[in-house]
Amino acid sequence: HLLLFLLFIGPFNCFASYSRATELFYSLNEGLPAGVLIGSLARDLRLPTAGGQHPAALRPPLSFTLASHGLGGQYVQLDNRSGELHTSAVEIDREALCVESSGATIFGGSSAVSSSSSSSESCLLLLDVLVLPQEYFRLVKVKIAIRDVNDNAPLFPVPHIRLSVPENAPVNTRLAIEHPALDPDMGTNSVQTYRLRDNYGVFTLDVEENESGERTPYLIVMGALDRETQEEYVTVIVAEDGGTPPLVGSATLTIGISDINDNCPQFNDSQLNVTLYGNSSLGTHVATVHAVDMDLGSNAQVTYSYSQKVPESSRDLFHLNESTGVITLSTKVDGDTPRLHRLIILGNGPGCIPAVITVLVTIIKVMMRPPEVVPRFIANEVEGVVYLKELEPINTPIAFFTIKDPDEKYKVNCYLDGDGPFRLSPYKPYSNEYLLETTKPLDFETQQLYEISIVAWNSEGFHVNRVIKVQVLDDNDNSPVFSEQLIELSIEENNVPNAFLTKLHATDADSGERGQVSYFLGPDAPSYFSLDKTTGVLTVSTQLDREEKEKYRYTVKAVDSGFPPRESIATVTITVLDKNDNSPRFINKDFSFFVPENFPGFGEIGVISVTDADAGQNGWVALSVLNGSDIFVIDTGKGVLRAKVSLDREQQSSYILWIEAVDGGDPALSSTAKITILLLDINDNPPLVLFPQSNTSYLLVLPSTLPGSLITEVYAVDKDTGMNAVIAYSIIGRRGPRPESFRIDPKTGNITLEESLMQNDYGLYRLLVKVSDHGYPEPLHSTVMVNLFVNDTVSNESYIESLLRKEPDISVEEKQPQISVEPTHKKMESASCMPTLVALSIISLGSIALVTGMGIYICLRKGKRHHRADENLEVQIPLNGRINLHMLEKKPMEISNI
Repeated sequence: HLLLFLLFIGPFNCFASYSRATELFYSLNEGLPAGVLIGSLARDLRLPTAGGQHPAALRPPLSFTLASHGLGGQYVQLDNRSGELHTSAVEIDREALCVESSGATIFGGSSAVSSSSSSSESCLLLLDVLVLPQEYFRLVKVKIAIRDVNDNAPLFPVPHIRLSVPENAPVNTRLAIEHPALDPDMGTNSVQTYRLRDNYGVFTLDVEENESGERTPYLIVMGALDRETQEEYVTVIVAEDGGTPPLVGSATLTIGISDINDNCPQFNDSQLNVTLYGNSSLGTHVATVHAVDMDLGSNAQVTYSYSQKVPESSRDLFHLNESTGVITLSTKVDGDTPRLHRLIILGNGPGCIPAVITVLVTIIKVMMRPPEVVPRFIANEVEGVVYLKELEPINTPIAFFTIKDPDEKYKVNCYLDGDGPFRLSPYKPYSNEYLLETTKPLDFETQQLYEISIVAWNSEGFHVNRVIKVQVLDDNDNSPVFSEQLIELSIEENNVPNAFLTKLHATDADSGERGQVSYFLGPDAPSYFSLDKTTGVLTVSTQLDREEKEKYRYTVKAVDSGFPPRESIATVTITVLDKNDNSPRFINKDFSFFVPENFPGFGEIGVISVTDADAGQNGWVALSVLNGSDIFVIDTGKGVLRAKVSLDREQQSSYILWIEAVDGGDPALSSTAKITILLLDINDNPPLVLFPQSNTSYLLVLPSTLPGSLITEVYAVDKDTGMNAVIAYSIIGRRGPRPESFRIDPKTGNITLEESLMQNDYGLYRLLVKVSDHGYPEPLHSTVMVNLFVNDTVSNESYIESLLRKEPDISVEEKQPQISVEPTHKKMESASCMPTLVALSIISLGSIALVTGMGIYICLRKGKRHHRADENLEVQIPLNGRINLHMLEKKPMEISNI
């Protein structure tokens, strides 16, 4: 029972499954990019979506799946949720997918590509899509029709098509072109029309379409053809498809006109008149007939024959060559031979009516036989042409000639007729033998062929000519000759590699291979020059630098192909022209000049040396000062640097200049250099006394001042430098009660007290101090008056000032101050005890003598007090009353700058 139940319900299950199968059809163009929507399966199958009537929570989600990713699956992308079908990244090419295969379908798993035979334009992409879940399950057959686009131009299988047309082809003759253009596109996008770019007025094209839709072009003859007028037509055949815009392809079409026998032989003349002497020898040339056939090959072959109207006797007397048309005498002419012969000759061509020409031969009866000239050639002779090499020596024998009278009745003489270096002379001791020889060497380049005649005549005046042709054979006797022996060239430097220089040309008067010239560089040519052996083109393979080498000179050879070869030599000189490729160059980057100050204006400070490797205008250099041009100037041509004004080191001790050098090129190149000018000091500034500041200032010196004490100083400076600024101090004039009481340090200018001051030493001291430098060649100096007032106090300043205003009467000492620039260190030497004791003894005795002398001196001074008071009136200050001893305890007060 179970088996019967299954058998009963089985057909219904099959029916239910079949009812669930669905087909969808889409179409799209080939070549679309990825992501283009093809169709929505959910929408087109009307499946419930999120916007339906059933609640989303109660509806299971839909799922769309390709049954198999076969050949068709690579071209599409299916969204598993929405069921939207898009193009993939793999571009669809209809021509690659759907190759015509008689309706066969190429399957790839559950997908396939189908090309239907029912329509040449149908190309289907087949997909199987499964829709889940179970309540919506179905198998969807998706068919995608690929529409063709015009993405292929017509293409001829061969670039050159040749077609042959007989010249007698009638008008409207159709000839198929066996290589039509191919276009993989379909329908109207395939090849639609053909045309000729140039039809020459006699051709056109037509297109025929067969049952399968293939279009074949046909060439149609529209006019008469004649191979003898034009044997070939070359044009371009153009194929055009029906796309928008249309695409075209082309090929060269050569139409050859084949020959047919449509021309017959023709003679240029209808009749020839020939005269023949009755004593002519056998084989004498009578005449030559020639017919022309305009056809080609076998159609143009012409044979010659006598007409049947020509008598047998004339045929026997004159031989006609069937191929060449040459008529010669074949038998001897005797007394019975007719004097007039009419030879009717036919020019026969294949399939043609013969051409006719008549040759009238008139035989002149001769009562005597002419002289005979019998040659025996020594030189090489072929068919009456003698071949002699040029440069054969003089008197080269050519041939012997035997001159005789066949009847042996008459005397026969002969001579040579014609121009050329030949001589015909009797060959003794024979009376009828003559030798033909050369009289000077032959020259092929002067004349190649000579035609001379050996003329024999008898006493009756009958002449016979024997024509001899002499062909001069070329020998390699000429060397190649350059058109110029000195080839002068020029090229700009920095040329491109393999630059063309010139094309050498040499000629050789010899013929054939002996006159073929090859070119070679001489051994002195640099390796970077190249000379083409055949063309003579001279090039340079590298860049030339004029600064490296300006002139090139080498030899070139022209060699012929004779054996042995001959050659000639020419000289090539190449001048490299300058380009402005070098900047001016200073010999030093930095220049330093030492110039004495107070150098006169526009005096020469120094020379700036600059060079430029270029030549001419490019090497001309102009110098200019970039900074400091208001003080300094430079000579452009000589490079001499000068100062416009005198320079003072004390104002500025050094100058730094920048000099620019600019050449004369276009564009100009430049460079700069640094110039340092250091001013050397000269002794042009005397010392400047800064203290004391006035000759009328004074200083109070207390009598209690101890010897060796510093009283004051003279301070001076010198604006010069070096030895010019080393200052020495000296007292060159003194005035006062005891002027020797003060001394000055030559180095420091410190004035110190030499010995104790006494009561009589009171008064005004005036010291004339000379401040001198150590300049060379002449030291400079200044003087200053140092005024010292020795007293306990200053009680009458106006009186002192009046004294200072008076011009002092001071005699100037000539003693120059001695100062050591560098201190000298004296070594202390050890002394023995004995010298020390002697020295101490002497000092003791000197002290006793000094005390005694001072006592005597004090006594004498007291006696002369009044006398000295009158004597020193102008330098002493009158005191009111006695000296206040309490003032002696006060510190001395310095008074200056009064």
